[in-house]
Amino acid sequence: MPLTLYYHPLSSFCHKVLTALYENGVEFEKRIVDLTDEADRAELQALWPIGKFPVIHDHAREQDVPESTIIIEYVDQCYPGPHRLVPQEWETALEARLWDRFFDHYVQGPMQRIVADRLFAAHGDLTKERALLTTAYQMLERRMASRIWVASEAFSLADCAAVPALFYASTLVPFPNDYGHLSAYFERLMQRPSVQRVIDEAKPYFQFYPFAEAIPLRFR
Repeated sequence: MPLTLYYHPLSSFCHKVLTALYENGVEFEKRIVDLTDEADRAELQALWPIGKFPVIHDHAREQDVPESTIIIEYVDQCYPGPHRLVPQEWETALEARLWDRFFDHYVQGPMQRIVADRLFAAHGDLTKERALLTTAYQMLERRMASRIWVASEAFSLADCAAVPALFYASTLVPFPNDYGHLSAYFERLMQRPSVQRVIDEAKPYFQFYPFAEAIPLRFR
């Protein structure tokens, strides 16, 4: 196969890339990386010295591509599927990139700090992180009042970013009961075949998530 994805099935940023790959039926080989294993960690660092996944190795082009957003853009350009995840129209593409950044920085960011706090038993003050998630939910509730997908008429890069961000964040700070638009958007995401496949593959690993008890039973 032309592509090898270095990843872990529990990782939120890997979920983002997997969603994009499955959406367009891109052929790739999977290489699960265990960061606690010295050999695995060294193999990943040989591709991307920062040592974070996901990373894709393109065998045909002899190129290593790190960072979830960049991977999706790269695959969308070099191995395009039935529809583009980065819209071709400039203004719409800018919206997709903006909301991709929104989910990565303002949903995944605080979510991962909360998870890390429990993982390492730091017992820090997470008031700011939870407040940021609440603000992000407010923005999304307004945004989705008149939309199906967050950035364009079609499922895009931004929706790929939304999948893991909202999935994990909602286990930490649940959506308010009266946020019907955000909740409906989340359900549309969860009903995508690509997303269902990602969740199914992650199920055996959910036991290692520090807030595993908060994952809804339908996803376990």
